[in-house]
Amino acid sequence: MGPFFIAVMVSMLMVAYEFSFPAEKTLLPVDVRDFPVSLDTTEESQDTTGEIQTLPGFEAQLIYEVPREEQGSWVGLTVDPRGRLIASDQQEKGMYRITVGDSLEKPKVEVEEMIMPASGAQGLEWAFDHLYANVSGKGIFRLRDTRNNDQYDILEYLGGPQGRGEHGNHAIFLTQNQKELYVVNGNHTLPPDFTSSRIANWEEDILLPRQWDARGHARGIMAPGGYIARINPDASRWEMISIGYRNTYDAALNRDGELFTYDSDMEWDMGMPWYRPTRILHAVSGSDYGWRSGSGKWKRYFEDSLPPVYNVGPGSPTGVLFGTGAEFPARYQRALFGLDWTFGTMYAFHLTPEGASYTAEAEEFLSGSPLPLTDAVIGQDGAMYFLTGGRDKESRLYRVVYTGSESTAEAEPIDNPEAEAARAVRHKLEAFHGKQDPEAVETAWPYLGDEDRFLRHAARMALEAQPVESWAEKVFAAEQSQAKITGVVALARTGSEEYREEAVNALLDLDLVTLPPDQKLGYLRAMSLIFMRLGDPGEDLRPRITNILQQLLPYKDDRVNVELVRLLVYLEDARVIDKALALMQEEGLPETPDWGGLLARNENYGGTIQDMIDNPPPTDKLEYAFMLRNMSEGWTIEQRREYFTFINNAADAMGGASYTGFLERVRDEALVNASEEEREAVEDLTAQSLAQEPPFEITAPEGPGRDWTVEEAVEEVEGRLEDRSFEQGRNAFFAASCATCHQFDGYGGAIGPDLTTVGRNLSTQGLLEDIVTPSEVISSQYNSSVVELENGNTVSGLVVEEEEYVKVYPRNPDEAPTIIPRNEVVSIEPSEVSQMPPGLINTLSAEELRDLVAYLKSGGDPEDEMFEQGGR
Repeated sequence: MGPFFIAVMVSMLMVAYEFSFPAEKTLLPVDVRDFPVSLDTTEESQDTTGEIQTLPGFEAQLIYEVPREEQGSWVGLTVDPRGRLIASDQQEKGMYRITVGDSLEKPKVEVEEMIMPASGAQGLEWAFDHLYANVSGKGIFRLRDTRNNDQYDILEYLGGPQGRGEHGNHAIFLTQNQKELYVVNGNHTLPPDFTSSRIANWEEDILLPRQWDARGHARGIMAPGGYIARINPDASRWEMISIGYRNTYDAALNRDGELFTYDSDMEWDMGMPWYRPTRILHAVSGSDYGWRSGSGKWKRYFEDSLPPVYNVGPGSPTGVLFGTGAEFPARYQRALFGLDWTFGTMYAFHLTPEGASYTAEAEEFLSGSPLPLTDAVIGQDGAMYFLTGGRDKESRLYRVVYTGSESTAEAEPIDNPEAEAARAVRHKLEAFHGKQDPEAVETAWPYLGDEDRFLRHAARMALEAQPVESWAEKVFAAEQSQAKITGVVALARTGSEEYREEAVNALLDLDLVTLPPDQKLGYLRAMSLIFMRLGDPGEDLRPRITNILQQLLPYKDDRVNVELVRLLVYLEDARVIDKALALMQEEGLPETPDWGGLLARNENYGGTIQDMIDNPPPTDKLEYAFMLRNMSEGWTIEQRREYFTFINNAADAMGGASYTGFLERVRDEALVNASEEEREAVEDLTAQSLAQEPPFEITAPEGPGRDWTVEEAVEEVEGRLEDRSFEQGRNAFFAASCATCHQFDGYGGAIGPDLTTVGRNLSTQGLLEDIVTPSEVISSQYNSSVVELENGNTVSGLVVEEEEYVKVYPRNPDEAPTIIPRNEVVSIEPSEVSQMPPGLINTLSAEELRDLVAYLKSGGDPEDEMFEQGGR
């Protein structure tokens, strides 16, 4: 069998598997003995310590620049048994094996294209004599060499969920006992057909009606969201371990065998009460970290969830790893390293055992601009290797070595007997998760009232796995308040309607007023879970419940006030209106977020975050307005006017890309719930637009323009971004209709992505390629679609789906969106054409194009060194 025939056969097989994968496992044998191997050799590395900032004593070296046209943009990285690196392109340009020489300063680097790739793998791991790959949109593959000639000749498809795009299939790596594998998938990936689950049963568990994202992101996606599962070597058994993530990309185990991940935020939510920053999470058995689409995200204090180890701030987390095995000082061998694609920053999170979990401190380990970090590993040589790339952009391989004077001997374990004992108790309780055991109830019961949330959680999940009738009476008879609250949470989540009245009475037997604040929060969440899971309390219990809640409102703890209002709105107690409005009118600005220091390390990021700090939204008070929108009865005209005046004033503040859209929907839904008399009385307040106009004049481009090509644009702009005009660049952004779809520096539309950080992630050439040829690479979050109608017509554009209609934004930014009743829609299919039309910059002269690029790369900072003082 000749190499050409083999190449054709491999190509045909991979094309077939591009579109459809059978549920059963499949072997693809290929004879590779005569197949040619291509090597790219880089004789010398480039020291880039001047471009990448590192901590003292560490050195970052550029050791390979990936030729994008031939080898793509690398996003996945692992180490094979011989110490070589294996990297995967994000799309379909293959997998590569990299051999790095011994030199500490200028290593020889050999890059070999693998003959049988599982390209598109965002997760790679060598395990059980196979190379495992979690491939975007396809699932799990494993490759092996059966001829011992150092070439893979078997490609085996193991199945699993097929989540496409950047919120799809992610990491895969060995468990602590090295007998199984963890699989990490994002929130656009359906859960697997699991054999078992550590989580008893999950629901949305949102008491009041949700608002989907104002721009349609993740609309209709339900729990569990992103998740971490565990599989056996042939993926015939799937066990769900932890759920409730937005788009966790990777996870890692520390030396104690504890699992951690770095979950992403939803930056469009900024300014709204449900915004959650990127955060480090301890992915313990049975955990649900409460990501729910739109406004439905759970609070960190919910008794059925767990708190983060560390809130980081805005960003786009990618790879995570521990420094185990690195020839670094002990502090960094123990550290959890987290990569942020948006801000080009790698953090070292220093974890300290505390109770059954950990606390953390964050340190910036390295950063650069642009430095779109994707993945990292510790090599067998003790160095750290990391990749940049993603979205088909320039990709590079770097090595980090320690050249300082501290010892790099293997770090000793941290001696903390109390924390070790607490973790041992948690592990004992976790052994009951997902399975029935006659010893579980008696073992778990003493920890239901523990002050340690992680022990309480582990005990409750052990209880939930047992038959309800074996422990329900113990809940009702419990004397300790925290144990009773935790038990009622378990009962609400696993019981049936027959337990509703007893569960409510078990809570009412407690004195809510005298409970400490955290137990008040548990009590209120338990009551909410009863109503959501077991049903409405009924007219007999309703007055008693509302009177107890009213007795406490308002309270000195805002968290408690939020949950009291939530329940009282659900119970339709009109007395809550006046109290909630009073809370909305309380004086005082919100606290500056603890991630406000982000700007200090990123001089290019001058947009949304700085605007929010300068003009902060009333985030905490918006929660009350959001809940009150559901109240239809009990309003006075004065209260309605006070409410809508608050909404209008809130719109003057700055928030994320969906901030104004959320406010508009809050207002619309409140109007739907108002009487005709009330709507007429507030018409002067509700007729005005909430969208903010930029506080400067926009003028037409001076030109002369031209039909720009990428080559011409790069030639005119590259290396010519000095002495630019900030004002002219900003004007070009609006005059060329960029702002119709994109937000930048706090202003603009909401159809496309926020571009404020684009200069941080892209080179000048990459930026111009996206502008001039927008259909070359389309993020899965912003795909256009083709909508087929009942009458046979089609409408193309970016689709935002509502319950009663779909709204289609056309590619021409000057055209109004098309609103189509849902019952007229036959199908909605993705389009390969970018929502962004080509030629938008053709009205710009070369000078104006340079100003525009400088404006984009500055992140909206008029003090950037690219601009001359005062402009031209």
